Amino acid sequence: MKLIDLNRDGGIGANSLYCQLGDFHFVVDSGLHPKRTGRLAAPDLRPLQGIKLDVIFITHCHLDHIGSLPLLMRAQPDVPVVMTHPSLMLIERMLHNSANVMVRERAEKGIADYPLFTHEEIDRCAPRMHPHQFSQAKKFTGRHDEIEFTFHPAGHIAGAAGLEIVHKHRRIFFTGDVLFEAQRILGPAKFPKGHFDTLITETTRGATERPAGHSRSQEMIRLVETINSTIQRGGSVLIPVFALGRMQEILAILHDAKKFNRLVNAPIFASGLGLDICDYFDDIAKKTGQVHFTRTILKDLKVRKSPRDLVPGKEPGQQGIYVVSSGMVVENTASYVLASALVGGAKNSLCFVGYCDPDTAGGRLQAARKGEEFLFEAAHFKTKIRAQVERFELSGHADREELLAYAVACSPRSLVLTHGDPPARAWFAEQFAARLPNTKLLDPVPLQEYRV
Repeated sequence: MKLIDLNRDGGIGANSLYCQLGDFHFVVDSGLHPKRTGRLAAPDLRPLQGIKLDVIFITHCHLDHIGSLPLLMRAQPDVPVVMTHPSLMLIERMLHNSANVMVRERAEKGIADYPLFTHEEIDRCAPRMHPHQFSQAKKFTGRHDEIEFTFHPAGHIAGAAGLEIVHKHRRIFFTGDVLFEAQRILGPAKFPKGHFDTLITETTRGATERPAGHSRSQEMIRLVETINSTIQRGGSVLIPVFALGRMQEILAILHDAKKFNRLVNAPIFASGLGLDICDYFDDIAKKTGQVHFTRTILKDLKVRKSPRDLVPGKEPGQQGIYVVSSGMVVENTASYVLASALVGGAKNSLCFVGYCDPDTAGGRLQAARKGEEFLFEAAHFKTKIRAQVERFELSGHADREELLAYAVACSPRSLVLTHGDPPARAWFAEQFAARLPNTKLLDPVPLQEYRV
């Protein structure tokens, strides 16, 4: 198999892998890098010049995996795009939101490249997107070669899939983003077992050691207890979340706590894309049964839209629980403004429930110490950190030990590392070298061609 990582920066970002098996050509995912702007945020498609793809596979609908898909589809006219049915139900909404954000950033920041694609182009792309059921094999034929692919449930978010490819008796598996334990609203990954010729694995949490005695249920309890104590002392709680998946998970946890009288009485605020996605999850639950989330949760919690008049550095007018994006507290988002408003108050709490890039405001807030000064540069505001800042291990990604165990059980001839920062990949490389000494290990350099 020929393989090129089209993510020009490597790490976690514009995830996109080009693969060739015989004369069969395909790409897995086409994302945008959250810390880049303009065309540099997209994968580098130059290695595909002169190549006609046979199919594009999408593993799931987070923007670091789909955010540049219209660009790839523009460069590869008529090529079908295949994903799971829940992903098909979500993908247009996510891409339209991305186009809105780019239009706004062009106006605010003068980014000439934006928008990279328009709403009209998304609509034109839609008929080329096709759903496929989990656990059902399907064949694709190129000019001479044929592959068989199967999507396997990957946990992580609604619709997320691992991708199994069979070519001439060789089994190849792409984990995509994976979570092996059940979430409140979504079941765990159900990956195939047995030997693979090649395993392409995510490495997101490679630098994160599993806390002793950790369990997801205990972290949910600790989150609710932190919320209760914060409200009882007169403070407000900020829970930064990703709009797709994590907002719905947190709201379901709060709903359970309220149902069993474990949650204090306080208004709950949410905003933006995440609330729209709640409607989509309700539809996915009814049509596919994959997620356990309905709009009843919003009604029972009496969720309100976040105030529009939030001011950096100024506490909101009403005490409450704020479940808002972005999950990494990226500048000029609701969570960024609220963090600047709440972190200076000792009675408040910031509760992080997912991965934060170390270079984002969310990552820097977690790394800072209480009493240190913190600069919200985009808001032109500096304050001392007096609030309680907590991290809860509710990640949508598998623990490194779980991924290691899965890879060892698969005993692949070749192992490719993807979707991880350098320290995370380094941990996996060291562990795989010790545990799988006969396996060829590859940590691909972006845009370099490899024979796997």
